[in-house]
Amino acid sequence: MLTLALPKGRLLDPALALLSGMGIRSIEPDSRRLLVADEEAGLRFILLKPADIPTYVEYGAADLGIVGKDILLEQQPDVYEPVDLGFGFCRLVVAEPRELWERDDPAKWSWVRVATKYPRLTEQYFSSRGIQVEIVRLDGSIELAPLVGLAERIVDLVQSGETLRANGLVEVAEITRSTARVIVNRASMKTEYTAVTQLIEDMRAKLDAP
Repeated sequence: MLTLALPKGRLLDPALALLSGMGIRSIEPDSRRLLVADEEAGLRFILLKPADIPTYVEYGAADLGIVGKDILLEQQPDVYEPVDLGFGFCRLVVAEPRELWERDDPAKWSWVRVATKYPRLTEQYFSSRGIQVEIVRLDGSIELAPLVGLAERIVDLVQSGETLRANGLVEVAEITRSTARVIVNRASMKTEYTAVTQLIEDMRAKLDAP
């Protein structure tokens, strides 16, 4: 069996819809089971926190995984990335409180304190612009940081931006865009080449179908 790591959260439903379109319907979205085998399909599924998927794939605990490009850019795992699945579109942005934005000029920034769960991408973005950055590492509720004085600005992933606006934040800049990708363990690509490439081609065929 091949092991495919699936992300819990926003990418799970479209990933399951893709698999269902391929005739694989062994996973119940509301189930609490984290390990599911589908012997007929020759697949085993593990459901993981999205940020853990590159680790499982890189170290061979999973042959393949589905994960957002934002996580791959942040972690830079040593894996193959053969397919852009196209769903789960989001943007990684810099945002700040509206009252700060109304009197702010990003061109004059020399030092900023930023809350984020993307420290590598945040450091790269500000350093490339000659701006010193102090990073406050958070795993959730990033939008809260400027409201309580933990940081003046945030770098976070957004879809529509509604959560930012609901918390009085305004987008200042876009760092990168993200969609779901298939990643493959390098050893699995060699030892299970036929099965891995067939699964990838089945996904591509489904994505290209009208």
